[in-house]
Amino acid sequence: MKLVEAPDNSIPPGAVPGSVETIDGLVLRTAYFLPPDTCRGTVLIASGRAEYIEKYFETIEALRARGLAVVAFDWRGQGLSTRELEDSAKGHIDDFSLYLRDLDAVRMQVLEPHCPKPWYALGHSMGGAILLDQAHEEGSPFERLVLSAPMIDFTGLRAPNLARGLAALCDAIGLGSAFVPGGGRRPVVDHGFAGNPLTTDPRRFDRIRAILAAEPHLGLGDPTISWAHAAFRLIQKFQDPEYPRRIRVPVLIFAAQNDTVVDSYATERFAARLKIGRMIMLESSRHEILIEQDPVRARFWAGFDAFIPGATGEAEVLVARHTKVA
Repeated sequence: MKLVEAPDNSIPPGAVPGSVETIDGLVLRTAYFLPPDTCRGTVLIASGRAEYIEKYFETIEALRARGLAVVAFDWRGQGLSTRELEDSAKGHIDDFSLYLRDLDAVRMQVLEPHCPKPWYALGHSMGGAILLDQAHEEGSPFERLVLSAPMIDFTGLRAPNLARGLAALCDAIGLGSAFVPGGGRRPVVDHGFAGNPLTTDPRRFDRIRAILAAEPHLGLGDPTISWAHAAFRLIQKFQDPEYPRRIRVPVLIFAAQNDTVVDSYATERFAARLKIGRMIMLESSRHEILIEQDPVRARFWAGFDAFIPGATGEAEVLVARHTKVA
């Protein structure tokens, strides 16, 4: 499968694009990237809802410069992977456990044959939530997790309990493949930079628009009712106080102070219960930390560099040293 170039977004050197097949027969687009010199390990990027490999080219270059190999892929139902519905603009899933099949396919067909250990994972938003669920349910194959604005809970819902109930009801009566109320086919960047929930950086925002102009099929509209119902079920699991305590892999979480997509304070409560983990709140950041302005990104990378690669037993010390980064 191809990778797409756009202005200000060149394909990183040495890219090896490909595809894998999941246990249930879906085809996922993948790519891996080796560092220019000695390799210190591999980072798997678990992207957020409606994202795609190209959006992470700048991040991939930053990781390669740190001597890390990188694996990126498109989740089922988005990017250039198999879409779940005939209408490719709909972000759809029946249950978030299906995403664990994607992780298994990428591990077995890309990480294991091509990528040196130790393995780490970098997850954004939905991808961060899936990595946490994997670590809780199956045990994680990754030495450490770094999460950017993980989807622990949504913010901005006027009546959360009503929204959850309506999603369950509409899904049960066969409306699961419809857009959520008020949703539509247009990607969020089509609504313009002013007031966008993603980033305060206009250049990086325009870069996303250029990627979608170069390959419109990468774009995804709003989620379906089934996706929302599945997301609410996963979020309900996160609300169990014992859930984070059962995660045994070291976790470093970055939350965005000005996030209007996920609830940073729910994330803070979740992080406080982790056995081996801490959270850094990034001031002046919107939801997309990795495409924010350079001062925000510099604080992210400072915390990342203290945590990855690290050594066995030092996770708590390293993270505690950087919890006051703002």
